Amino acid sequence: MKKRITFKPGSLKTYVSEGETILDAALGAGIHINSSCGGQGLCGKCKVFIEEGEIVSEPSDKISDEDYKKGVRLACNSRIFSDCIIKIPVESRVPDKILIEKQTLTKGERKIAELETRSFVRIWCFNPPIIKVFLKLDPPTVTDNKNDLSRLLRKLNDLYLIRNVSIDVSCLRILPTVLREAEWNITVTLEKIYLDYDLGVSAVETDRIYKIIEIEPGNTFKNQYIVALDIGTTTICGQLLDMFSGRVVAEAATYNKQMECCGDDVITRIVFATTPGGRKKLQQEVIVSVNEIINELVKKSGTSKDHIVYIASAGNTTMTHLLLGLESRYIREAPYVPSASFFPPIKASELGIDVRDNVTIRNFPAVASYVGGDVVAGVLGSGIFQRKKLTLFIDIGTNGEIVLGNSEWLVCAACSMGPAFEGGGILHGMRADVGAIEGFRINPVTLEPMMITIGKARPRGICGSGLISLLAELLYSSIIDRQGKFVRDLNTKRVRQSDTGYEYVVAWAEHTDIGKDIIITEGDIENLIRAKGALFAGCITLLESVGFSLEEVDHIFIAGAFGRYINLEKAKLIGLLPDIPLEKFSFIGNGSLMGARLASFSQDMFREGGRISSMMTNIELSDSPTFMNNYVASLFLPHTNADLFPEVSKKLLESEKITKKERGLGE
Repeated sequence: MKKRITFKPGSLKTYVSEGETILDAALGAGIHINSSCGGQGLCGKCKVFIEEGEIVSEPSDKISDEDYKKGVRLACNSRIFSDCIIKIPVESRVPDKILIEKQTLTKGERKIAELETRSFVRIWCFNPPIIKVFLKLDPPTVTDNKNDLSRLLRKLNDLYLIRNVSIDVSCLRILPTVLREAEWNITVTLEKIYLDYDLGVSAVETDRIYKIIEIEPGNTFKNQYIVALDIGTTTICGQLLDMFSGRVVAEAATYNKQMECCGDDVITRIVFATTPGGRKKLQQEVIVSVNEIINELVKKSGTSKDHIVYIASAGNTTMTHLLLGLESRYIREAPYVPSASFFPPIKASELGIDVRDNVTIRNFPAVASYVGGDVVAGVLGSGIFQRKKLTLFIDIGTNGEIVLGNSEWLVCAACSMGPAFEGGGILHGMRADVGAIEGFRINPVTLEPMMITIGKARPRGICGSGLISLLAELLYSSIIDRQGKFVRDLNTKRVRQSDTGYEYVVAWAEHTDIGKDIIITEGDIENLIRAKGALFAGCITLLESVGFSLEEVDHIFIAGAFGRYINLEKAKLIGLLPDIPLEKFSFIGNGSLMGARLASFSQDMFREGGRISSMMTNIELSDSPTFMNNYVASLFLPHTNADLFPEVSKKLLESEKITKKERGLGE
């Protein structure tokens, strides 16, 4: 028998079968409830309040006895046995749309983005994978009665020197009718096909051929748009590119809907994909997200989906496998082998993407199980492959992907940072949404904080950039020691002891949007130290593996939507990033999207992506004793080896002296 569920706020009603979990009911109704662990009851982020109804819940250590008596339950392990009214508290909700202000563009300030790749990629030319040409054909006569296709091919060769042309049979079927109804004035869309890229094998330049994929009456030359996609584990971003003007005309972002059914990280999704129907479900969820992006891009630009001619996509190895419906289970099992590193082009409509049947989607090639097409695209967009000097590329996310090299060689590695800097595993951690604390300062005398939240809203939690600032300020103000432990004898109410240990009150309950104190605990700090330690250890290990040191690095590119908002000084202070001069750092934002955009404007750059993938040597860190030694050494603020952080160590020593003097502790 069906039970009626009313979700608040909004009073949205849905009907579910008896015994279904609240989380499944919300998922089916399109309501988002935070669930970082895929509904396993481990993260404790899917808390809801039962206002009315009969709910049976399994015991959980994520809910206190006091909250349990008030009706607080975990949505993932609470089953419905009657009509219910369920309130989703603000800390368990996520806004439907990601703030565009936190993406590459700032809404209202830059509505159209010009190409931003020229400052990094020094040599490239406009050579899109799809071209449209307008043709005025001569009608046949008694003395010139060549067939329609031959007449078309002859004109392409005469006007544009385009040879080696094939035609899709669907176009051949309509060719005679369109030609005559349009009085022999037509626009032909041709797709460039490079055998070496599409097959992942060596080939020569002459292996490029053209394929006619669309024939339209009249002159539609100006109506040609390409969608560039970044298929991220958490977020999917897209840009609409106008091939006629060479501009980005719209941008959109949304959450990857896969995380609503099976968790935040790639491992839980690979596991889910092995369950009956799991792989198909994950593919459907990511396609729904892609279609949302395309609809938003079309709406913002005022164009039509019929004018989209091509899709360029970049994602990590797992996301690309799930997008294409490939077997992914062996990515997480030793010896960590993906199904493929080069992925053949496919008609987007075959995947369920809502565009015309002739639109091809191409995915950037991967390198290894945990170094995917998103990293290859980032290396392409950053221009490392053209630089002669030693360059380090760091993409910061749940995994830290690192690439080292220059135009002659590239080595790469991936290290698991965990979700700490994305809010996972942190008591009051959250993604960069409205109400997230993103900037933080501490008065070294009073130990009182000053904070900035996204959207200038009441605090709901702390996002990644805020966590870096918070940890750096706690260290710099000597509220925590170099091991991340709170100093016990401070004269402040902010540092206190709870049942789980010591903690710092970031915001008091009366000032927050969640009705409770926002805190950071020693356990949170330990998770952050492990995350930053993994990334830095990965950088050092990669450098050591090829016989270089940090002093020899000429430049560092920081990629990732999160990386764009890092305060460099504070990131160096905690040992997340190397202690080198600020002028050696460059933020490139979403490197994956940057590379996909560049490859959309230049098919030669897509070919370069294939070459980059082939020249990258992957260094496996998971079984490396050197990496483990470097990791253990990094579990300190900023590092056990002060020589690696000379300027930071100097600042911290000066700060500690001043703090001791102010607190009357002497030198």
